[in-house]
Amino acid sequence: MPQLVFLPHQELCPDGAVLEAEVGETILNVALRNGIHIEHACEKSCACTTCHVIVREGFNELEESDELEDDMLDKAWGLEPESRLSCQAKVVDCDMVIDIPKYTINMVSEG
Repeated sequence: MPQLVFLPHQELCPDGAVLEAEVGETILNVALRNGIHIEHACEKSCACTTCHVIVREGFNELEESDELEDDMLDKAWGLEPESRLSCQAKVVDCDMVIDIPKYTINMVSEG
């Protein structure tokens, strides 16, 4: 069973976290199931960038992003070559290290 290592984030997981994941589930669902409340303003429909994460390790093992995700990512704050929308990136059979950016471009947070 792969592990997702979430690096410390000041608000969402100050101490970081090491989480067990099922192959095929999204990074966002793993985080939410374990109490890391990454924003997802579009309810996981690939219509915003609030769930943007950076996959520090394991990025090259992920399935490639599609054109819609790439178009959304172009609007993300702090975009890096290893950026993905956590609602679209599915866990593969390898451990990953995930970094949640400090900011999103969401104008209003519902939390």
